[in-house]
Amino acid sequence: MITLKVAEEHLDAWLKAEIAVSTGQSYRIGTRQLQRADLSEIRQSINYWRKEMARLQKGGRRNVFRAVPRDY
Repeated sequence: MITLKVAEEHLDAWLKAEIAVSTGQSYRIGTRQLQRADLSEIRQSINYWRKEMARLQKGGRRNVFRAVPRDY
């Protein structure tokens, strides 16, 4: 189960990742190379965690509807 605290931690981590990627997508030291995640993927994750936080702050309730098909 995802709590508000967990959602905040994930959002914070993804925001830090966005900052890290904006300072340099990749770099090389000798024969080693570091390639950071794709910026669009990071932004999708940020949006996801923002929505999760908003949902959890509202009480975590999801709207559920039930429909009964009828043939008249």
